[in-house]
Amino acid sequence: MIELNQVIKAFEQEKAVDGVTLQVHKGSIYGLLGSNGAGKTSLLKIMAGIYRQDSGTMAAFYRTVYPRWNEERFVQLGSVFKLDVKRKLHRMSKGMRRQAAVWLGLSCMPEVLLMDEPIDGLDPVMRQQIKNLLFQEAAERQVTILISSHNLREIEDLCDHVAIMHKGRIIVEKDLDDLKADTHKIQVAFRHPDHAKAMDEQVNILHEEKRGSVSLFIVKGNREAVTERFRALDPYLLDVLPLTLEEIFIYEMEDAGYDIQPIVL
Repeated sequence: MIELNQVIKAFEQEKAVDGVTLQVHKGSIYGLLGSNGAGKTSLLKIMAGIYRQDSGTMAAFYRTVYPRWNEERFVQLGSVFKLDVKRKLHRMSKGMRRQAAVWLGLSCMPEVLLMDEPIDGLDPVMRQQIKNLLFQEAAERQVTILISSHNLREIEDLCDHVAIMHKGRIIVEKDLDDLKADTHKIQVAFRHPDHAKAMDEQVNILHEEKRGSVSLFIVKGNREAVTERFRALDPYLLDVLPLTLEEIFIYEMEDAGYDIQPIVL
């Protein structure tokens, strides 16, 4: 398990990581999300021992370099990655270097994998191959995996737990299924214009917009309790629509003050 408690890291008086507390349990695949400059990479470097935190505590399964190198595993994974082992890394493409990093990392038989954009630049087939390998490592060897990525669709496929960072802080940290079960997209056509305003006081609204006679709400809370509040106003139309992790991320960031504006050309 990786455990951080009130970890702070500043560069020239600016906090890149600001009081982060989280736990990554053994065998889980954990997604670390956030806007550019949120502090994700700095947090990963603290976990990897590259940076030392200014304050707070961090505990993980640290060992010396390459103590568990497994040549048999390295040869076995060669059938997946098919890279020329004699070729220098700097002569490889970005995607090939990503593959080499995962190949070498898995060949060390790690207990913990810290991965920063691990499938960026890979083709769809190789992305799926690496996802399958990560699932296998977590399921069979109980490897603890923490992934930082902007590719939320891939995170949604891979991870069982996610955290969202903004300005150095964790603003949301939940089991992925719980996060999706707690956030809802509701499409409703009210009988009276004042009913939309009434909902502002009754439910926790992350986002609201009007599309003609139909209103769209992104709300947090128990699904049954939330929909019952809307049904009580006897609307013409009431639908609860599925939400992707990408949508939840956008609305959580908007609620945290991240400036998201429509583009008008």
